[in-house]
This record gives sequence, structure tokens and C-alpha cells, in this order.
Amino acid sequence: MTDQIQRFLFERTNVRGEIVTLEQAYAEVLDRHDYPPAVNRLLGELLAAVALLTDTVKLDGILSIEVRGQGALSLLMAESNPGGELRAIARLDEEAEPPAAQCGFHELVGDGQIVITLDPREGNRYQGIVALDHDSLAGCLEAYFVQSEQLPTRLWLAADGKRAAGLLLQRLPDESLNQDDDAWGRTVQLAETLSHDELLGLEQRELLRRLYHEEAVRVFTPKALRFGCTCSRERIAEALLTLGAGEVRDILAEQGAIETQCHFCHSRYCFGEAEVEALLAGGGETPPTLH
Repeated sequence: MTDQIQRFLFERTNVRGEIVTLEQAYAEVLDRHDYPPAVNRLLGELLAAVALLTDTVKLDGILSIEVRGQGALSLLMAESNPGGELRAIARLDEEAEPPAAQCGFHELVGDGQIVITLDPREGNRYQGIVALDHDSLAGCLEAYFVQSEQLPTRLWLAADGKRAAGLLLQRLPDESLNQDDDAWGRTVQLAETLSHDELLGLEQRELLRRLYHEEAVRVFTPKALRFGCTCSRERIAEALLTLGAGEVRDILAEQGAIETQCHFCHSRYCFGEAEVEALLAGGGETPPTLH
């Protein structure tokens, strides 16, 4: 199975869609952490969702989805960018009981909210917030589209610890494109027949053929996806500067160097005293790495 996202639309209608399938990128996220099976499944759903949303809103920048809960799972976060790079992380409440293998969405996260951040390369940063008022991640994200985008949108998400997948359908506002008044209801009804096993196991074009063999579907060239982390020495250096010179020097005095690790990919970064002083003196310009 290839990690990719596939766009499609229904001819002579204002209904569009996307299918995403993930295997290697999903595996690379899970290989870097040791989460319980229930968290692995939800993390896979979130990876599929962030890929779908990034392609849907056509953002030239980074899109992140954060699920902030008050249950055993206090944070779930995934990021995607236009280059097709994905990363994700979960944070469990250390004092809570480990979640059961079949634990559901609300059992894991409890009350809370989803924060969706669109950070374009140019222009203003946008953030949308929606409450965890639905029984699934897909349901909460559908509510986001109604609230923030005001576009009828449906999502189907699935993950099993090995594969993650998602299907999105959306009704566009331009009614001049639509020559079939029943298209939205019909295409959604057909998608409701899709099982998790089919979503996870079928190749994308075969899935479309089975669901919509009586529809005129235009399929576009798929886009490859992969695991990728946006951490860098420069970004870590910028984060150090936000601590302030006093606190940074206190850490140096106590530890002799500043060491940190990216939570997403586990890359380690070390800044020695001379390097930190050069960084502070330069006002943010990262000096060459000292060996």
C-alpha cells in the first residue's frame, strides 16, 4: 500500500472528495514511541485527518490539529505541510490508568477541545477551536467545518495500528457547478456503507469503483505522503532565546551544556556554552555547530 492522498470529484456536481492511505508514515510515527493500542489507533485517525484537511484547505504552510482532553489522553497532535510531510505525537496522563485496548474516543480524551491551526508561509496565522461534543474524531472535525468553513463536510477515519486511512466528501458553495440536486445526499449515503476493513484494505481506485461505479468520477493524480519532522537546530535555538538570557545561563551553569530532544522524531540537539553565548550575542542567528 502506497502512502498517498487521492483527490476526486463527481462530474457535473459541486461535490468533491479525497482519500488518504498511510502505512509507512504511520509506522514511523509509532516506531518512535510506545503508546497503548487504543492511542495508536486514534493517532492513526488523526494522521489521516491532518493530511485530508491540509489538502482540502489548500494551505501553503503548516496545518496542525491538537486534541486537548481531560481524560487519560491529555494531548494528541498531528502536523502536515504542502510537501506531504506528516508527524504526530500523543501525551498520556501519567497518573491515569493505562487505557484498555478497545477504549473509545471519549473514554480516552474526556471533555476538551480540538484546536486547528493554519500557519501559512505568507499571511496571518489562523486558529479554529471546536468542542469535543461528538463521539468520534471524525464527528468533531465535521463540526469544525460547519462552524469555521461553513461547508457541508463528512469524514470517515480508520486505523488499526498498521494502516490508517480516511475519506472526505465536501459540498462546495458554487451551485452553478451542480446539475444533480441529489448528488450530495446520494454520495454521502453510499459512503456510509463503507466498512473500516474496506477503508483500510482496498486500494484507493478500487474503493472508489466499489462505492461509486454508477457515478461519473474524475480522479486526479495522487500525491505522495511521508513522515517528516520540521524540527531543526535553528528552530530549537529560537525556542531557547524565548527562555531569556538569564534562564539559559542558569541551565548552562548547572548542566554545562543545553541538551534537548524533539518529542516527535527523537532527534537530539546539544548547545555548548560558547555556542549559546554566540547565539545570545547574535540575537537569534544560529552559529555553526561547535564540535
